[in-house]
Amino acid sequence: LLVPASLLVWAVTLSALVSLGLLGALSAHAGGAAIMTAASRVTFWGALAMAMTALVGSLFGVAA
Repeated sequence: LLVPASLLVWAVTLSALVSLGLLGALSAHAGGAAIMTAASRVTFWGALAMAMTALVGSLFGVAA
């Protein structure tokens, strides 16, 4: 409802990565770990997982 349909995939991707970063920072804070390290690690691996999922989806012709 907040973005045009043509930008929906990018908006979902961006909001997912921001959420992953925030949750990584929150969990690091709760556990007493380095916040930036944890946030970047969670965001990186989450982005990689999304990219691999999109790649497999495109290989099978089911990606958006």
